[in-house]
Amino acid sequence: MRIDHSIFSDKGGRQVNEDRADAVCIGSRSLFILCDGLGGHGSGSVAAETVTGCLKDYFKSCPGIDAFAADALVRAQSALKKTQQSDGRLREMRTTAVLLCIEGSRGIVLHIGDSRLYRFRNGRVLSRTRDHSLPQALCLAGEITEPEIRTHPDRNKLLRALGDEADEVRSERSDIEIMPGDSFLLCSDGLWEPVTEGEMERLLSETGKPKKWLSQLAKLAEKNSRGRNMDNYTAIAVTVRE
Repeated sequence: MRIDHSIFSDKGGRQVNEDRADAVCIGSRSLFILCDGLGGHGSGSVAAETVTGCLKDYFKSCPGIDAFAADALVRAQSALKKTQQSDGRLREMRTTAVLLCIEGSRGIVLHIGDSRLYRFRNGRVLSRTRDHSLPQALCLAGEITEPEIRTHPDRNKLLRALGDEADEVRSERSDIEIMPGDSFLLCSDGLWEPVTEGEMERLLSETGKPKKWLSQLAKLAEKNSRGRNMDNYTAIAVTVRE
């Protein structure tokens, strides 16, 4: 199988882009990383950059995706903590993280925070990661609906992130099967809030290729965000070919 991907990131209406996205492809193994930094005064960009760099370096040294996934985010948390402790101005910085690791027909998804991974098969959303946020918790409790997560006044309140004071990294892992024709979208909330799942599916069917798909998603996110201070918006599109 062949893995094609494309990456897009824009600062939106903000002064600084605190999102980071990157990819590493080594032989039959691929890693896709997206982080959305938090903390204000640009420190979120430091958090996202620190975690992305740590994960890339570690992936290059691992013999396979299982070895990587076993403690990747623990290592990233440790690197972030060291940076926090070295500079008091960065003490409050945090970041989300969503990762897709692929090796042959196997995939592993790791995530913490509210950056999402959507998995598409036959042009339809097969699954998505569940946000570690207050609105997602309210949705799971039946107090609000899934679409209401996008517009909830507390949608930016995270329950988990890298850089938290908790000793344990409370991330989640999903093991998935990779099939030819599958597509994936990793994205920060700046993209998934203004773009619905139905719109993601429609644009995927109209474009097919990662770069074109991302281009249309970005245009739609900008269009749907007119009239408000648009957040940084970042995404990685991945498609699997025969």
